[in-house]
Formats: sequence, C-alpha cells, structure tokens
Amino acid sequence: MTDEELWWLLPEALRDEIDTLVAEGRHVLAVHVLREKSGLTPVPGITAGVGLIDYRSRAARQYGEPMGTIRQVQITFDCAEPERVARFWCEVLGYVVPPAPAGFDSWADFDRSLPPERRGAAFACVDPTGAGPRLYFQRVPEGKVVKNRVHLDVRAGTGLVGAERLAALEAERDRLIPLGAVCERVLYADGENESCIVMQDVEGNEFCLD
Repeated sequence: MTDEELWWLLPEALRDEIDTLVAEGRHVLAVHVLREKSGLTPVPGITAGVGLIDYRSRAARQYGEPMGTIRQVQITFDCAEPERVARFWCEVLGYVVPPAPAGFDSWADFDRSLPPERRGAAFACVDPTGAGPRLYFQRVPEGKVVKNRVHLDVRAGTGLVGAERLAALEAERDRLIPLGAVCERVLYADGENESCIVMQDVEGNEFCLD
C-alpha cells in the first residue's frame, strides 16, 4: 500500500491537523501527532510516520505552486456501510479491492487491528487497469436525505442508439438489480436525447446507466 492510500484511511480531522502542521513547517510534531492519533501503529509506514509526512510535504509544495494539469481524481462516497457499498460498485464497474496493507493477510485482519470506533469506517476499490478513478467509501453518522448533486454515469450503452442502446441498458439494469440496485425510472429517447436509466445503489445513491 502506498503512502497516498494509507493517508486516505486516516480520519478527516487528523488529516486536516497534519496538513496544518506540515504547512507551518512543523514536520517533527506532525510525525508525533500521527503516531499518537492514527491508531494504525501496526501498519508499516504509519508506525514510523515519516513516509506519510514526506508525502504530504511534497503535496503541499506541489499545490502551493501554480496549478498544472490535474492527472487523477478520487471519488468519495459518504455511506453507512463502506465495505458493502464498495463491493457493490466492484460488481458494477469491474473494479477490485486493493491488496491489504503489508503485514496483514486480509482487510478483515487489518480492520481488527484498529480501535473499535474505527473498524469498518472506510473501504476502497480501484480499477485494475489503472484507467478509472479510485472510489473511496467513508462511514458517516447521517443518512442520505436528498438527491445527490453529483452522480456517476455508467457507460453501458456507449456507441449504441435507439432500440439497440435501450436493450443494452435494460440488460445491465437487470444484471444489477439482484446485486441490490434499484431502478428509479427509464428515460426514453425523445428525438434530442438518447435513452438512459436512473438507478440507485445499495444505499440509495443515484447513478445512471447511460
């Protein structure tokens, strides 16, 4: 596991605290805070802390300069059961769960090494080809109450039109429903836009088959 991947497993408040210390040039204190508050000391790299602080220092230097081309993004989901939602999206997109951190046979073993309040708090999945963005799932106390302002379009009908496109979208819908997805509505071609199907994942997050 890379320093970047380990970094995103830390609680948001701790990440903010460390970034503030790094920005102030207080790197030694940042390492101390990381060791004291991470709760991840069994993991090589976190125990020393230096690798992560160096990673954040490089990021601070990079983003303190004029921005160039953005090369990568990560998409983050707030949810109640991170692993359940992550594994659903693995099935949707053909993504995989990355290997567990060094020293652990599985993510379940890693999870058991965490303090009780952090167990099951986060999960992630990745495109095995490296082309698509990493998806990160973090547990939050509140439930979903309104429509998402951002959603994913799953391109199941790319290059197809008319009845052939609709058939491909419906076939994908029928594959995902047994996995826990919900079909919200079908938007049929209207002469201006092609068909798409509005879906919900296992926790009600909207996405489209497009």
